[in-house]
Amino acid sequence: MAEAPLRPDRRASVRELFGIASDLMVPAFAERDEHVPEIDAAYRFNPEVTLAILAGFARNRRVLVQGLHGTGKSTHVEQVAARLNWPCVRLNLDGQISRLDLVGRDAVVVRDGRQVTEFQEGIVPWALQRPVALVFDEYDAGRPDVMFVIQRVLERDGGFTLLDQNRVLQPHPYFRLFATANTVGLGNLNGLYHGAQRLNHGQIDRWNIVAALNYLPAEEEALIVQARVPAFADEAGQDLLRRMVALADLTRKGFACGDLTTLMSPRTVISWAENVEIFGDIALAFRLSFANKCDEAERPLVAEYFQRCFGRELDAAAASAHA
Repeated sequence: MAEAPLRPDRRASVRELFGIASDLMVPAFAERDEHVPEIDAAYRFNPEVTLAILAGFARNRRVLVQGLHGTGKSTHVEQVAARLNWPCVRLNLDGQISRLDLVGRDAVVVRDGRQVTEFQEGIVPWALQRPVALVFDEYDAGRPDVMFVIQRVLERDGGFTLLDQNRVLQPHPYFRLFATANTVGLGNLNGLYHGAQRLNHGQIDRWNIVAALNYLPAEEEALIVQARVPAFADEAGQDLLRRMVALADLTRKGFACGDLTTLMSPRTVISWAENVEIFGDIALAFRLSFANKCDEAERPLVAEYFQRCFGRELDAAAASAHA
């Protein structure tokens, strides 16, 4: 695979590349390198979020994409990068990621048969010096004190100080920074995201663009599932998918009004469809994909949702599958 040049060598029309009514032109690369994500032809773009991400690439804006789990936040950034042939590196954050992981550390290496200590840069200085889109995935799962490492990088043309090296790195003109989060730095308010941290709002304020990615309309969600599980492409399969997505929507509404403590994401619907292929029974696959994840006290309501969408009892349907 060809090595990408140090700067974009073409300009892409947003209207032509993404079918969005915009005159925005975005820098892009003619050749792909090893860090460019693979194109997912089945991915469905949200126009508003796509424009926000494209503004990040075109105008060097710092973009934070926020939304519930399973909406495809990280994939959204990667798929935009894939179509621009823009190198993209995704870093999954958690409470164990330290400052040394991001900045770098001294390491013992062998040079000319002798052990020597040398500085090995972390992901932030590595990406900062290259035409790379760095994506902090699960940004709100990182420890607040550690995330201060990127405070200055969030500023436009902000440098990065390597204290151990007494150096200040200036960002490459085509370095780009993105992040995805389930919350906007507010912590685990609804009980869904244990491990999500309350972040410093002085840092949150430095993100130039905050885009919200919600679940797609039912028709589009069904098309995504169908693209992932082609066995549902016939008329009967499409009708089944519509019912499955309708049930998923009921769980989301139930969660929103406090009746459920969990909900079905598009990722869960895809797993459900894949499990239908494996087990050959819609009810059994539903129990194994979602119902068994729910609190026992909430399962009667989940079973009611199933009955409303499929016209049969969940427990009876599953029992008949075992008979």
